[in-house]
Amino acid sequence: MKIDWTVCCAALLVLTFLIPPAAEAGEVLDGVKSRGQLRCGVSEGIPGFSERDANGHWRGLDVDFCRAVAAAVLSDADKVEFVPLRASARFPALQSRKVDLLLNNTTWTLTREAVLKVQFPGILFYDGQGFMVPAAAGIATLADLDGATICVEKGTTHRRNLEVLFRANGWSVEPLVIDSATEAAQAFFAGRCRAYTSDAAQLAGMRLRAPKDPQDFVILPERISKEPLSPVVWRGDPEWTNLVRWVLNTLILAEEYGVTRDNLNAVIAEGANPLVRRTADERDLLARSLGVPPRWGIRVLRAVGNYGEMYERNVGRDSPLKIERGLNQLWNQGGLHYAPPID
Repeated sequence: MKIDWTVCCAALLVLTFLIPPAAEAGEVLDGVKSRGQLRCGVSEGIPGFSERDANGHWRGLDVDFCRAVAAAVLSDADKVEFVPLRASARFPALQSRKVDLLLNNTTWTLTREAVLKVQFPGILFYDGQGFMVPAAAGIATLADLDGATICVEKGTTHRRNLEVLFRANGWSVEPLVIDSATEAAQAFFAGRCRAYTSDAAQLAGMRLRAPKDPQDFVILPERISKEPLSPVVWRGDPEWTNLVRWVLNTLILAEEYGVTRDNLNAVIAEGANPLVRRTADERDLLARSLGVPPRWGIRVLRAVGNYGEMYERNVGRDSPLKIERGLNQLWNQGGLHYAPPID
């Protein structure tokens, strides 16, 4: 078969303009350190994950992870600038370096990692796409939504998942695509849609904002997708990717090894726990290799606690959401969180 090199070159030229230039190794990590501040992209306001409290302080699982990374790199968990982003703006913000780290309820997919030239260091929260409906509507299963208008946020995987599911079942659906999660929830509460579809944990958070009583709305039990939510970094700086990955792994390992904020000092003093039993030379070598000051893992745990503490405080039993751990349990407790060993 004869190859049309003109067409091939034109296609490559188009791809060249679509794909952002690669960062030099260490560029993002060095930028954070020289700036003295971590720029973290978060959602505009999803209860339990990233929202401002009455005093204007950011709270949530995603927020805590940003603070953990800042503690590791900058020795201060408060050296974070939180940048609220709509789903449709999150990847452009990362690619244009307006943010160093993206924590925006973002699902890890092949298309995003390959085409957008970003990387997903690890899974922070396992979720699945669900549906919220009015309790009084008598909707018991997804089949009851055949022909319905359903609110969905722009720039997410949710619209495609919705349309694929309904088409496969021979049902019709009218997606009402809305710019932000907050606006999508408001449209649903205002009666513009029979249902609102999003990650199930996000639905649980938005239900707390119901205009009268959250119990007026229910989340159906069906889940139609896998939504592994991960921090996202710009590809090209393996040192930065590696550091973000090991901050997450440290949070998970700390829970597995029984290290909490409350017992951290005792664990350090005893020196027998796998997280702290290395020699000073070994600890310094690991810190230098990661490009951060020594005792970075201790700073992470002092700032936010272990993964379980973060979970329960923000979305679990100690939060208004009270979402059961489920898949977000550790691997040895029936869940999926499993971190590689340190040594």
